[in-house]
Amino acid sequence: MSKSLKVLGLAVSALALTQLPAAAQTKVTDQGISASEIVVGTHQDLSGPIKVWGVPVSNGLKMAAEEINAAGGIHGRKIKLILEDSGYDPKRAVLASQKMVERDKVFAMVGPMGSPTVLAAQDILFDAGVLQLFPLTAAEFTFKFDPAKPQERLKFNNLLPYVESTRAAVKYMLETKNFKKPCIMYQDDEYGKNVLDGFTQQVTAMKLQPASVTSYKRGASDFSAQVAKMKSDGCDVVVLGTVIRETIGAMGEAKKLGWDVTFLGATPTNVLEVPALGKEAVEGLYAASGFEIPYEDTAKGKVKDWLANYKKMFGSDANTQAIIGYNAMMTFAFYAEKAGKDLTGQKMMDSLESGEKFMDIFSSPPTKFSKTDHLANTITQVQQIKNGRWVLVKEGLMF
Repeated sequence: MSKSLKVLGLAVSALALTQLPAAAQTKVTDQGISASEIVVGTHQDLSGPIKVWGVPVSNGLKMAAEEINAAGGIHGRKIKLILEDSGYDPKRAVLASQKMVERDKVFAMVGPMGSPTVLAAQDILFDAGVLQLFPLTAAEFTFKFDPAKPQERLKFNNLLPYVESTRAAVKYMLETKNFKKPCIMYQDDEYGKNVLDGFTQQVTAMKLQPASVTSYKRGASDFSAQVAKMKSDGCDVVVLGTVIRETIGAMGEAKKLGWDVTFLGATPTNVLEVPALGKEAVEGLYAASGFEIPYEDTAKGKVKDWLANYKKMFGSDANTQAIIGYNAMMTFAFYAEKAGKDLTGQKMMDSLESGEKFMDIFSSPPTKFSKTDHLANTITQVQQIKNGRWVLVKEGLMF
């Protein structure tokens, strides 16, 4: 009796040992993969305050999916893209994600839009084992994961992170221009707080005190109080944790006050719309950036063809946002292709973490992930608006 109990005890403990790694392993779904297609989802702002991001990003995603499908798909499987409008509203992003996971059975979420919206919806994906790939926010929560929480390993990001890119750009500006009274105006949300973190860390590292720290609520359109405060605080450089409208609004307000100060924007300000809509109000703006913005009259080779194809498809000029959307889908396809013919969630995960490098057509730094690092790269440029165009000032910056 005791012998058989002992044997049973050994069997139970052996079973417990085999169960341990499985419990700590990341559960990745196989839903959305059939013989003929791979279903991927995305939620974008198509109707709200940042639709100037959401619409071109969606176009870029669609364009890439069409190109991939026209070339025979991924090992013969066509990409089926499910696109939902969040209106940049976290509640709507949650509902859209639930629908895509439960009804559309998406295999992965590719390039979802915005810090507050992605943050609100991501746990729905992780609980279901759905990968969250290359979201349109460079906040730290999109790539930093707790090894003790295996489902958090489902997140990967290929955008330049706000904290690191802000630090690199601030360091460059303070060192080369010898500013002594740095200030910041930031959007009071997940995105803006990341920019604030980067600013604060770098200013502290350089043993400087911020002369002024001011914020605004997402969706605000009047920045007169913030700009007046920064002017009276004697700022000599203003870091902007803003998007498009707010960048133009703040710089326009400074011009109105006759305040000639240097502005440095975080990466979301580095888009074509800022000089196109802001005109002379934004001349001279510096910005942190991940890659050079191509212009039709100076682009060459594949990039020139790509710009012409985009214009033909969508009747408008391609911009930074379109490139980021296009690259998100192309990066997905690259790793899905590498995962092999019998695609599964686990094989996709292994492919992403393999250290294989994806290179885009726009000469961006290479995308590369590992088992411990789910952020593609942190190499930053600084660009400046000169005569209505973004011009490269300095590349290859690390903080």
